[in-house]
Amino acid sequence: MSEITIHRAKSVVTMEPAFPSAEAVAVRDGWVLGVGSIDELSAWGPHTIDDTFADSVIFPGFVEAHAHHLEGGLWEFEYVGWFDRVGPDGVTRKGIRSVEALTERLRELDAQMDDPTEQLVVWGLDPIYMDGERVMAHHLDAASETRPIAVFHASFHLVTVNSALMRAEGFDEGIDMPGVPAHADGRPLGELQEPAAMSLARNAMLALAKAMNGPDAARRLGVLARRTGCTTLTELGGANLANPAIREMWVEETGREGYPARLVMFHNGGHGRYDSHAALVDNVEAMRAESTANVRFGQVKIVLDGSIQGFTARLNPPGYLGDRPNGLWLYTPEEFRSLVLECHRRGVLLHVHCNGDEAVDLFLEVMEEGQRLHPAFDHRSTVQHCQLTTPSQYRRMAALGMSANIFANHIFYWGDQHRDITVGPERAARMDACRTAQREGVRFSIHSDAAVTPLGHLHTMWCAVNRVTASGEVLGPDERIDVESALRAVTIDAAHQLKLDHEIGSLHAGKRADMVALAEDPRAVDPMGIKDIEVNGTVVGGTVHRD
Repeated sequence: MSEITIHRAKSVVTMEPAFPSAEAVAVRDGWVLGVGSIDELSAWGPHTIDDTFADSVIFPGFVEAHAHHLEGGLWEFEYVGWFDRVGPDGVTRKGIRSVEALTERLRELDAQMDDPTEQLVVWGLDPIYMDGERVMAHHLDAASETRPIAVFHASFHLVTVNSALMRAEGFDEGIDMPGVPAHADGRPLGELQEPAAMSLARNAMLALAKAMNGPDAARRLGVLARRTGCTTLTELGGANLANPAIREMWVEETGREGYPARLVMFHNGGHGRYDSHAALVDNVEAMRAESTANVRFGQVKIVLDGSIQGFTARLNPPGYLGDRPNGLWLYTPEEFRSLVLECHRRGVLLHVHCNGDEAVDLFLEVMEEGQRLHPAFDHRSTVQHCQLTTPSQYRRMAALGMSANIFANHIFYWGDQHRDITVGPERAARMDACRTAQREGVRFSIHSDAAVTPLGHLHTMWCAVNRVTASGEVLGPDERIDVESALRAVTIDAAHQLKLDHEIGSLHAGKRADMVALAEDPRAVDPMGIKDIEVNGTVVGGTVHRD
């Protein structure tokens, strides 16, 4: 019989109402034998006591139900975002706080490159912080008029390029395409909005895809997961899973001994890859056979609209402040309806990116039709982001049996900008409305959308509990939730959303031995201190990972 290990802790929080706390967790072959006292667990037979986390509080491993392996791949390139950010190497990159500082950093990077024709790719830009000034080609031209430069925005819904890149890709004189703002004479300004327009920067997009889909990205992602206590990560539609070689890479990398996380990989519906939506779902269903304990295939993600801070999300009236034009549909409503109904009819788990409330309305309308045509009692279709989801929309979601994954980090990172620039004080105060979802009976998780914001559930919990913006103001205090609810949102309720709550998300006999060890219990500290709690390590399938 395999060896039994009993992990002793300062306390064990199970997230199971019938047995909420314990002294230790007994593990065999990667599964939980039981939780309880050392004496109770000793009844299982000969065992070893592991005191690695004897001074820590053990919780079920955090489940990040909306992230992207982009978080691992991006570190091939330089970071130029507003906030300081720590990379997988543990080094802090200082934030870029002005257009002038961005231009200067690009000049420095240009000077370090030997090949004058090699493109320069950087990431993390968010011009909404820079007094709303849009960064355009002429700003990047000040860094180099000859080297192609691509600057990906923090949301990854936009990229700004310089004139040299537009010349190299052949659209510098103009192109008639949504998402390509232009001068009066038709010449592009240099900002490319959403995937179709971004694809004009072909070589930059190829470089990004190559970095994202290599083994180094998978390894960096594992490092960041271990550091932040995430034992299960969701790749929500960024990987090109239509490519068998990419699926094989993820199986191989996550299967390496000691890989510190499990992954749930959603296939992005995309455009033009399949002859029909039925063919897309056929392929997604076939992928399930390649799943392992460490990587799961067989789910679909649809990106329906853009980003609010990028002014590309679809908003119901009154729309954006300043009468800006509405955002972009990334699927036509007819195409979206067809794909959603095909997934729903065939029981494929479906998550849909809806930042704006108009996008939420469309998803709900199609789901109502789907439930009439093909009733399903446990589909767990999920609205992703839910930035402006209203109380009436949450009531409809509850009636339809849908879930919500709420972008709590937005309150800190963009709350001030949403209040002052994008939607105004009233709507900003009810953005990312966890308390409303809870009140209306919608089961929800919260997320980082890494790499849009850094991976780490202590910070997402801190945001949902406190709703403090970067300027230190409380935005929408009535939408704050208690710490226990936030813990559920990053453990058992996130696992439920992925249809994995029978395996992960809580600690009890028969579940996978996936745990996070924290220096302190988030329920016992000042709520403003939650984000600063140290992660001492994780246990994944019984294997201990010290940070």
